[in-house]
Amino acid sequence: MTRKDESEAAEILLVEDNPGDARLTLEAFRDGQLNNNLNHVRDGVEAMAYLRREAPFTQSVRPDLILLDLNMPRMGGAEVLKELKGDPTLKSIPVLILTTSQAEKDIASSYIHQANCFIRKPVDFDEFLAVVQDIESFWLTIVKLPGHPAVAA
Repeated sequence: MTRKDESEAAEILLVEDNPGDARLTLEAFRDGQLNNNLNHVRDGVEAMAYLRREAPFTQSVRPDLILLDLNMPRMGGAEVLKELKGDPTLKSIPVLILTTSQAEKDIASSYIHQANCFIRKPVDFDEFLAVVQDIESFWLTIVKLPGHPAVAA
């Protein structure tokens, strides 16, 4: 991410079909320490349209970070991850799998398909807030994220 300074908002895309989990994530990031714009889509089909700036997302902003659930209707997170990492213009965007799954096959598959990390969503509200704070701290302050090339090499 090439924020000029800490006042420039980080762009985050949340791909989550569960309204309760989406609301909790939106609130946690809104209450966070860093300036961010968290955009939400409900499934993989919407995520790919958002990322490719297809209708109705023609004005979408390229995210600095994607929070991706695995189990969604129409197009699941594993399929989204494969498409993202296979697209030269999108593959440099870091993808954090944020899911309730504990299945070893989901963890292995996520890393095989180039997820940047796999985080199990805590069911406890305070634990969930702590996870969001950790994501903010690590991914939006410590890690140097890629800029926004028009076309990736």
